[in-house]
Amino acid sequence: MVKLYDGGVYLVKGKELVPESESAKVEQLLGRAADREEAKKGTMAYGILKSHNISGDMEKLQIRFDAMTSHDITYVGIVQTARASGMDKFPIPYVLTCCHNSLCAVGGTINDDDHLFGLSAAKKYGGIFVPPHIAVLHQYMRENFAGGGKMILGSDSHTRYGALGTLAIGEGGGELVKQLLRDTYDVAYPGVVAIYLDGKPAPYVGPHDIALAIIRAVFKKGYVKNKVMEFVGPGVSTMTTDFRNGIDVMTTETTCLSSIWRTDEDTKAFLAKHNRESDFRKVEPEELAYYDGCVYVDLSTVKPMIALPFHPSNGYEIDELYENLEDILRETEKEAARVAEGRAEFKLLDKVTKDGKLQVQQGVIGGCAGGNYTNVVEAAHCLKGRSIGFDEFYLSVYPSSQPVFTDLDRKGLLADLMDAGAVIRTAFCGPCFGAGDTPANNALAIRHTTRNFPNREGSKPGNGQMAAVALMDARSIAATAANGGKLTSAEEFDCWGDIPEYNYDDRSYKSRVYQGFDKAEPSKELRFGPNIKDWPEQEALGENVLLKVVSKILDEVTTTDELIPSGETSSFRSNPLGLAEFTLSRRDPEYVGRAKAVQAMERERIAGKPGSELSAILDVIRGIPGQEKIDAADVELGSTIYANKPGDGSAREQAASCQRVLGALANITQEYATKRYRSNCMNWGMLPFHLKGEPTGFEVGDYIYVPGARKALDGDLSDIPAYIIKDGKAEEIHLYILDMTENEREIVKAGCLINFNRNKRR
Repeated sequence: MVKLYDGGVYLVKGKELVPESESAKVEQLLGRAADREEAKKGTMAYGILKSHNISGDMEKLQIRFDAMTSHDITYVGIVQTARASGMDKFPIPYVLTCCHNSLCAVGGTINDDDHLFGLSAAKKYGGIFVPPHIAVLHQYMRENFAGGGKMILGSDSHTRYGALGTLAIGEGGGELVKQLLRDTYDVAYPGVVAIYLDGKPAPYVGPHDIALAIIRAVFKKGYVKNKVMEFVGPGVSTMTTDFRNGIDVMTTETTCLSSIWRTDEDTKAFLAKHNRESDFRKVEPEELAYYDGCVYVDLSTVKPMIALPFHPSNGYEIDELYENLEDILRETEKEAARVAEGRAEFKLLDKVTKDGKLQVQQGVIGGCAGGNYTNVVEAAHCLKGRSIGFDEFYLSVYPSSQPVFTDLDRKGLLADLMDAGAVIRTAFCGPCFGAGDTPANNALAIRHTTRNFPNREGSKPGNGQMAAVALMDARSIAATAANGGKLTSAEEFDCWGDIPEYNYDDRSYKSRVYQGFDKAEPSKELRFGPNIKDWPEQEALGENVLLKVVSKILDEVTTTDELIPSGETSSFRSNPLGLAEFTLSRRDPEYVGRAKAVQAMERERIAGKPGSELSAILDVIRGIPGQEKIDAADVELGSTIYANKPGDGSAREQAASCQRVLGALANITQEYATKRYRSNCMNWGMLPFHLKGEPTGFEVGDYIYVPGARKALDGDLSDIPAYIIKDGKAEEIHLYILDMTENEREIVKAGCLINFNRNKRR
C-alpha cells in the first residue's frame, strides 16, 4: 500500500506520523505544542542545507557543494564553459567518469578523444579521472565520496546518494560551472516530503519494485515535484544500504529535487566496508519534524512491478498486468502509435503467447540502478543451473563497477550467469539511454535501468523502426529469463535473499583512476580532438524581442530525450553546432531547418539588411501603440518553441544549448517539467516564458513580439504583454516568468552564462 497524505504532517520521535489537522496529538506525545515553523527545522534536509548555505537566509539558499561529478557526455562542455569563463583550477573534488560514451561505435575517434580531453583536464585543473569500463559515475561516488551530511552536485539527473546520508542534486552543466568558478547554487528553500517506510519487503521484492510503486503513486500528481524526498520510518532498517541505493537513485523519476535517508548501523557498515567509516554520520530527523506532505509505504504489501512503455510512472503489479493483459497492452499500443506518428509500428498484442504470457525479446540488468552487487547476486542465484534458451530472448548484465565485477567473479556468480546464457559486460550506462543493446524492431525489452522514455532505447521511428522498454527489478528479469523470456514475477521462484557478504577491493581503482585533486598542473595542455569545439559566441539580449514559432508541441510532457535525442547522438556532444543538427529530430524533424532560417534572418538584420519577411512584420509592429518608431535595429530576432510541459528527464544542458546555438531566444510553456531544464534554459540565455491561457492563437510560422523584454527582467515578471503577429495583424497575449534570482536575470540579459562571467571579470 502506498498512501499520499493530504496536507502537512508531523513526525514525532522518528516513528509516529501526526497529520497537521490533528496537531493537538503532538502535545500529548511530546508534552509541548506543535510549532510548524520550528518543526520545519527538524528535517534532515534542513540541517544539511543550512550547513551548506552561505546566504544567511534559509528562504533563499546559496549552496556550495562538497564534491561534483560528470560523465563523458557532459564534462567536455562544462570544462569548456568554465575555461571560457576564467576558471584556473577545480576548487573542490570533481570526478570525471567515462561511463556513457565508452562503447558507442559512432564518429570514429570522437569518444576516446573526449576521454583524453577529460584526463588532460583532470591533470591541468586538479580533477579525478575514471577511465572507460571502470565504474558508472553514481556507483563510483557511492563507493568513494558520499557520506553523512554531505552535498554532491552532478551533471546527470540520477545524482542521488541519499541512502548514504548525502543530499545530492542532478543539474545541467551551467550549475557545475558556477561551482567551479566559486559561485553558488541558488534556489528557494524547497518543500520537504516524508517517505515513511513501514513493514519489510518480501524476499522476492527488489528495490525497483518499491521505487516503481512510489513513482506510480506520486508522478502524475506532481506530489514531490522540486521537493526533497526524506526517507524515514522503521522500514528503512529492514533493507541493506546496497538495496536502499537502488530505490534512492530512482527518486529522480518522481521529479523531486533530491532525496535523503535516515542513516543507521548498516549505513556505517557500508561505509566501513569501503574504507570510509569516518564519513559516517548519524542523520535523522529531530524529535519533532514537519513535512509538507507524506507518502506512506507499507513495504510488506509491495509486489513485483513492471513499468510499461513509455514512462517509469506507467506502473503495474505484474499480477495486475496479467489479470487484464490484453486491455492494458492495447492501451500501450495506442500510446506507441501516438509516439510513432505513423512513421513506424510497434505492437504488444503479437507478443501474447498461446498460454496467455507476454513474451519479451531482451533483458538488461545494469547501470546505477540495476548493476548493484545485491541485484546481480539475486539474478545469478535464480539462473544457476538453468538456461535462458536459444530463441529470441537474450540477457545482458552490466555490474556497476570493477570492484563489484571482481567480487562477483571471485565468488563464481558471473560464471553462473554465463552458464545460463547471459552475457556479462563492463560498467556502462548505454542501455539506459540508447547507446547499447538497442533491441530489434518491434521488440520489447525488460530492463533494471532507470528510464523507458519513447525511443530512449535507441530505435528511430523516422527510419521506420520502433522498439520499447518496460522497467522491472533484476529478480523478476531473472525469473523471466529462466522461463525463456516469458514475463514472470519473481514471486514464482523461491531462491531469494541468500546474499553472501560483499568484499570490496579497490585495487582496480588504485591501478587506473587518476587522483589529481589539489594537484593542479596549470602548465599542462588540454588535449583536443577534431570534434571538440568551443561554444559559439552569443548576443546579449535585445531591448525588444521578436520570436518566430518554429515548433509547437502539445504533448502532455516533452522529455529531454525528445528535445535532444539520447543514444548515438551523445557522441557529438563536444561539438555544439554538430550536435544541434539533431535537435528535436525524433519529435519534430523540421525544427532544425526552420530554426536555421530564422537565424539567417537575424544575421541579415544585424548586417543592416533586413529581408522582406522581417520588414513586413516590422510594419505590423509599428501599428501597436507605443511601437510606432520601432526599427529593425531595435528588435532582436530569434526562434522559440511552444511545449506544454518540456524538460522531463535528463539533466544534460544540451537540451537547451542546442536550441540556443540555433538562435533560440525563449521557450514558451504552460509548465517546466523540472527545475533543471528551466535552469539550463536560463544559463543559456533563453527567456523561460509561461503562457497565460491556451496556445490557440498561434501556430508554427507565426511571430510573437515582446516589447521591452530586457526591461521586463528588471521588474515584476508576473505579467509581460506580448503580441502574436500573423495575417498582417497584431493580437495581444500575456506571458509571465516565475521568480528568477538576480543572477539568473543578469545571465539571460548577458545572453548566456559565459557572457555573464566574462562581464564579471571585466
